[in-house]
Amino acid sequence: MTEQQHVAGVEHDPLKELYADWSDILATTENLTIRLFRSIFDEWHQPTAEPTDVTYAEDTVGGVPGIWCRPLGADESRVLLYTHGGGFAVGSASSHRKLAAHFAKALGVTSFVLDYRRAPEHPHPASLEDAVAAFVGLIENGVAPENITTIGDSAGGNLAVATALSLKEQGKPLPGSVIALSPWLDMENKGETLVTNDATDALISVGLLEGMIAGVLGDQTSPTAPLANPLYADYTGFPRLYITAGSDESLLDDATRLNDLATAAGVDVTLSVVEGQQHVFPFNAGRTAAADDQIAAIAKWYAS
Repeated sequence: MTEQQHVAGVEHDPLKELYADWSDILATTENLTIRLFRSIFDEWHQPTAEPTDVTYAEDTVGGVPGIWCRPLGADESRVLLYTHGGGFAVGSASSHRKLAAHFAKALGVTSFVLDYRRAPEHPHPASLEDAVAAFVGLIENGVAPENITTIGDSAGGNLAVATALSLKEQGKPLPGSVIALSPWLDMENKGETLVTNDATDALISVGLLEGMIAGVLGDQTSPTAPLANPLYADYTGFPRLYITAGSDESLLDDATRLNDLATAAGVDVTLSVVEGQQHVFPFNAGRTAAADDQIAAIAKWYAS
């Protein structure tokens, strides 16, 4: 099922402003080290309002560190296993804890945000191995697999999808559902919206993606390997899936192609494309109607 949502009027967009600032820094700073690159992207939480009535705790699950987000009154038996975005190289549990908490609160569950190993120090499949290990760790801690939802944004959306694909390949229990927020799946940069939405996307560019691809794949992994590029995967028997993206983002085609593949395989899939929105627009949670409405829509889908 595909939904095209329109946002009335023009909202102030804190996320777009942050992306524009980052793009300016990236364009004007020579010899940017990976440490400084990561410091910049750890600002990702800034557009997100701090959710109320949520506690946070650092922990390790399945040998992987991360942050628990526990809303007041949440169902502790249900977990969102959140994999953060950032091209597999930047972003962290800290940069995404507020966003993960907004989802946990809206869905009435808990969330564990992974600090998985990042590229280029740890190329594919390190991040995926960590996500799978955390999923198995949750089960070993007593959480039923059907009560786990893998969720992530951008590269983390890739991991949310690939985690279920890897578990399926290994014959292990699957998550009850998967949520992909502006997933970055295409390691070949073939999406048409990389060109057609280049002028409206405030952050993503082919050059930026090329650098990320080189870091995560190195010279060891093919850009068409299904667990690195889920656009080449078999979705037979895949869990219930929700995909969302903004109409203005360059990676929109990744979301629509994933929807087409999953639909063709008989998956219960919902695609929501929201007009005028940027990459991972739910980061504006608590700041814009578009973000809050989309999180509410996902909560309604989750409960149905």
